[in-house]
Amino acid sequence: MIDEFIAHLGGAAFFAATLRVTTPVLLAALATLISDRAGVINIGVEGIMLCGALAGVVVSAFTGSPWLGLLGAILVGMAVGAVLAFAVHVLKADLILAGVALNLAAASGTVLILYALTGDKGMSGSLPSKVLPNVDLAFLDRVPRLGVIFGHQHVLTWMALVSVPVVSVLLMRTPFGLRLRSVGENPEAAAIAGVRVPRVQFLALVLSGVFGGAAGAFLSMGYVSWFTGNMSAGRGFIGLAAEVMGGGAAFGTFIACLVLGAAEALATDLQGLGLPSELMQTVPYVVPVIALVVHSLRKRAAAR
Repeated sequence: MIDEFIAHLGGAAFFAATLRVTTPVLLAALATLISDRAGVINIGVEGIMLCGALAGVVVSAFTGSPWLGLLGAILVGMAVGAVLAFAVHVLKADLILAGVALNLAAASGTVLILYALTGDKGMSGSLPSKVLPNVDLAFLDRVPRLGVIFGHQHVLTWMALVSVPVVSVLLMRTPFGLRLRSVGENPEAAAIAGVRVPRVQFLALVLSGVFGGAAGAFLSMGYVSWFTGNMSAGRGFIGLAAEVMGGGAAFGTFIACLVLGAAEALATDLQGLGLPSELMQTVPYVVPVIALVVHSLRKRAAAR
């Protein structure tokens, strides 16, 4: 059995599962990356994911369209990002405290809205939510491993994969990206050069909300077809860790997310070997902690 399990870890099915579980973490990490490069790290991405997840279910249930559900999740994510920016730049709230408050408000507020709509505090089972489809690339089925890995992935998985080079080009090759990075590195110098620092940071948080909302939509319209309280399960914070591990680069963040996604997929498979499920469920959270410790030690060694 162990030999078969080891062979499974090197198989195409395991890599396909890794991509699936990586999707929400990658989208959350890209959301954090954009805001972090502008100097306003989005601690509230966990709350944005919850709001997006609920919005996707509600909108798709009432309109009958999964695509409108996705649009609703993204728009709600943008709105929540704008609220966070308003709290920081207009109300002069502390960025970290505002992000923590947003996460707490989203955790309880989404359950409250769910109860108001369905009378249920646990799961949105009474809402006929729609599910976003997979992208079926039939021509890849002729290629043994590629067909299994990429032939039938979720549409938001492809969105996440395509977003990596798009975000990289946005940050590194466009005037907006230059302004965004200059604001994050030295806001005083950027302001002297004529850059409107609050405006750039406001746009960064709103753009961060796009990816956070899409990550939430994947949870409620990709994994399953319903919303339940706290269904993000810390993936927003894992995305924060992945962004740090990636060194502030889009492709580095992608690699870090793959590592963390593989850890989650491995934890799921290990439960099939009879190992305690409670212990295996800690793996996706222990691995980021270990990776961040190693990252910190390497940075200290390089500084010396």
